[in-house]
Amino acid sequence: MAMANACSSARADGEQTDRRRRLGATAFSCVFLVWAVSGVQELASANTPVGLKTAQLAVTIAYLLSYPVGTWLSSFERPRLKVWYVALATVLGLATLALDGLDSSALLIYLVALSAMMLTGRAAFVFAGCVTAVAFTASAFVPGGPDWGTLVLMVVLTIGVTSFAKVGGDLKVANQEVARLAVAEERARVARDVHDVLGHSLTTVTLKLGLVRRLLETKPEEVERLIVEVGEAEQLSRQALSEVRATLSGYRSASLSAEVAGARAALASAGITADLPRAVDNVLPAYQESFAYVLREGVTNVLRHSGATSCEVRLGESWLEVRDNGRATVADAGASRADGGGAGLTGLADRLAAIGGRIDAGPVPGGGFLLRASVPEQVPV
Repeated sequence: MAMANACSSARADGEQTDRRRRLGATAFSCVFLVWAVSGVQELASANTPVGLKTAQLAVTIAYLLSYPVGTWLSSFERPRLKVWYVALATVLGLATLALDGLDSSALLIYLVALSAMMLTGRAAFVFAGCVTAVAFTASAFVPGGPDWGTLVLMVVLTIGVTSFAKVGGDLKVANQEVARLAVAEERARVARDVHDVLGHSLTTVTLKLGLVRRLLETKPEEVERLIVEVGEAEQLSRQALSEVRATLSGYRSASLSAEVAGARAALASAGITADLPRAVDNVLPAYQESFAYVLREGVTNVLRHSGATSCEVRLGESWLEVRDNGRATVADAGASRADGGGAGLTGLADRLAAIGGRIDAGPVPGGGFLLRASVPEQVPV
């Protein structure tokens, strides 16, 4: 629940940031409309028929407003909508040119900027170039000749805005990829942690319940031992539930000393002779949490897959070994355990890689199976 709330909060923050960015870009685009205010004032004060004046003002204002509205829409992933919007703005721009006269061709600069923002790649460049050509041709028929200043401004705007839009698009794609990778990494973390928690805890609970069933079948009079075993199974279930909740909240960490104690109890419940260290102080603190997961996975595999009668755990400053005398010489059993019974060793390899370490697992000469985690001494702690 906590992780879901965190994801929802992050998504809401991202949407709010995007909304602020769109508002800022739209407000900034309105600043450029100031350049057209004098032209609109001339239309309003011109001595023309009321009907024509109304049409000129309506079309011109609608065309000018299409620029900030298009700036707002340009940030949405709606390619078809953008194409249709540019088509509408083009109609309004040409209608403005027809109603206001050829001397208003400079207003087509807004259409150039709009197309550069809303279209992509070659289409944006070609369309902006065509609009620039239309504006320049129209200005050539105005008394005084072509407006070279407007032409240069349109060319610069075409190149600049198109390049800016491309950079912005690439940046957005990069941000989306980063977000996708972050989500994938978080899913992998949760899957790995849930596997580590439930794999060990449920295996131990299963062994204890199996022992309780056998006692009920063969020695129902040993009520006190039955109560102890059931109580331990209940405690493990509660612990697993708590750890799953902590995992989903992102605050879970493993303790190597606690895992040693848990391994001793789990192996004893399965009738496996355990040779475990009594202290973990010789392991460097930077490695203890990762080694705790290794120990948990190793003992879980011994309980589930080995058929072993003894298990030995050894620790060093930067290494840990879990060795048993199980059925490692049997091809199927060895293959299953080398895979961690599924995704176990893959998750351990990811954990160890984060601290520069590695996992080695496989049968050993003379029988049995060895799981070893180690960190090279040259890796800084």
